Amino acid sequence: MTKEQREEYYIHFEKLIDCMQDLNGFDHDGFRKALAKLCELFRVAKGVTEFYKSPFDENHGQGEVLCDYDNGHADVQVHQIRINSDTGAVIIGTVYMDRNEKPLTDEEREKVDLIFRTMLSFIARRRLQKAVEGFVFNDEVGYPNSRAYMRFLMKMKAKCGLHGYTCGCFNLRHFGNINREIGRQLGDVVFKSYYMLLAETVGDTGIVCRLGGDNFLLAFRNELSSAVLDVLRGVPVAYDKKGENRVEVSASAGLFTVPDGFLVESTETIMDRIMPTAQAARRDEADHILYFDEKMAKQKEHMIRVQRSFPAALKKREFRVYYQPKVDVFTGEMVGAEALCRWFHKGKLVSPGEFIPVLEQNTDICKLDFYMLDAVCRDIRRWMDEGKKPVRVSVNLSRKHLVDVDLLKHIMDVIEKHRVPHFYVEIELTETTTDVEFRDLRRVVNGLQAQGICTAVDDFGVGYSSLNLIREIPWNILKIDRCFLPEDEKNKYSTTSLMYKHVVAMAHDIGLECVTEGVETVEQVDILRKNHCDIAQGFYFDKPLPVEEFEQRLVNRRYELPK
Repeated sequence: MTKEQREEYYIHFEKLIDCMQDLNGFDHDGFRKALAKLCELFRVAKGVTEFYKSPFDENHGQGEVLCDYDNGHADVQVHQIRINSDTGAVIIGTVYMDRNEKPLTDEEREKVDLIFRTMLSFIARRRLQKAVEGFVFNDEVGYPNSRAYMRFLMKMKAKCGLHGYTCGCFNLRHFGNINREIGRQLGDVVFKSYYMLLAETVGDTGIVCRLGGDNFLLAFRNELSSAVLDVLRGVPVAYDKKGENRVEVSASAGLFTVPDGFLVESTETIMDRIMPTAQAARRDEADHILYFDEKMAKQKEHMIRVQRSFPAALKKREFRVYYQPKVDVFTGEMVGAEALCRWFHKGKLVSPGEFIPVLEQNTDICKLDFYMLDAVCRDIRRWMDEGKKPVRVSVNLSRKHLVDVDLLKHIMDVIEKHRVPHFYVEIELTETTTDVEFRDLRRVVNGLQAQGICTAVDDFGVGYSSLNLIREIPWNILKIDRCFLPEDEKNKYSTTSLMYKHVVAMAHDIGLECVTEGVETVEQVDILRKNHCDIAQGFYFDKPLPVEEFEQRLVNRRYELPK
């Protein structure tokens, strides 16, 4: 090589290296230009680089092949470099020349070898960066994850402060039903297709990330709101190649439109708004798409206050048991009671609707349930020691207890600690959820009954699995929700009247004790009698009573009945 050729080589090789300095800001155009100059200098017609994750991928042609220079005269392979990395990856660089060109000298071959080894090293680092990024910012299936979402938010914050964007969290509604109907394999096809449809709708300026299960995060430009909402509210998704077989997929979503001038201190500022809104959307029966507003902000603050106050309140025994009697509508005798929780905090009564839903967000509700069971058993033991005759008292347990494999033992430990006869305790489990683990529920109910503890299915008729629930699990008592109770019996053939009549008859036919909740009028007591439902619970007979007042009822035990 002449002196001038060497100087030209060093100039363009330095430019090539400069273009490869920044992995994130790779100057591809500059790289191509510098490489072209070097190839022309060394009479190279074509340069090809190949990357394979493993020798297996190489053998099957499953890799990445790049060609950044080709003058169309690549006749002869003149040089090849092969690198096998410690991770198992295979990187190959191949150089071609025109057969009519003068062969490379030893000095030229050394420099061409150095150029391509430098390029292969850079390619390997870029591929490694992509692999690491894939692990960090994608889940095990390949969907962008929550880290990718946080990174997107921070990039947009740095760029434009997120003004003009709507952020959200959504959950696919009843997707378990789709899996059951068409099978999990085809369900995965629907799942992926719906994700891709939404990702295409938000476009390059937005993002859709999987939070876990069928829960997702998204962000999109406000001008795309109408199109995004159309997909969230429900679209048909095909699961065959011809598109003839389709299922409807919809979502419940909590959204937050970032207002002008809103200060995004961190990604938590966004998450604190969309997560509780998404939870509210899942519970809302009227609209499954909700936008964050100041009312929800206050609810969030209230939830935090309750959760922070709960441990100390439990320790100070601020929660008190109130007892609501259950009355035989034919004799007027008090035959039982339900234990209900009331919270007296800082001299004020906190409504159950203000703290029970909050505690149900985590396992705090389980702690409260056992607090109530312990208090009830302590009262029953005291009544017995004082010579009062107790009635059977029902205690509500959240379904969240079912994850506890030792639940039966924990219940019995409390009852045995206070030496309470088992027939005085009744355990109520609500029927309002749809994702009941029948196996766990059946195990607990069977175990309680083996110990002589009565079990009741509460709020019967509110959920979606009512009939299956009483068919599969051997309850003792059926508590009929007030929504089934007619306000009067003027229309004997109304849907409500007919359903109530047949629910009571069904309960008796399968051997269940029947209790109707929410009885408030003389007419309703008469409805219970005519339909042979023996037991009523409601304001007509008594409201929930503090323990002192309830103990007075234990002495008399009888209520005046309407004529």
